[in-house]
Amino acid sequence: MIYFLCFGLILVGLYGVLVRRNTVKIIISLLVIEYGIHLLLVLQGYRRGGVPPIVEPGTDQQTWIGQSVDPLPQALVLTSIVIGLGVLALLVSLSIRLFERYGTMDISKMRRLKG
Repeated sequence: MIYFLCFGLILVGLYGVLVRRNTVKIIISLLVIEYGIHLLLVLQGYRRGGVPPIVEPGTDQQTWIGQSVDPLPQALVLTSIVIGLGVLALLVSLSIRLFERYGTMDISKMRRLKG
């Protein structure tokens, strides 16, 4: 059920990227896609009733392996968030430079002004 929320976020973001003409709205749509993918990755490592992936001394590791939550997707999402922040800064600076050059945020008007 919650996977539908992930796919819904991705589809809403994809719709915004394909339909919108404002660069700021396109950037926000890309962020919505990114958040949907992050949620999907975190849900892949989730296990209902799971325990934190920390082995305490004296515990049976075979029992622990079957019950623990997978920490790898969480680490990948944290890395992706940091990379996404850098990409966001690049996109915002590019959008500002395009506005300074063309005087508009509309990409269809920027194509007409090209030349």
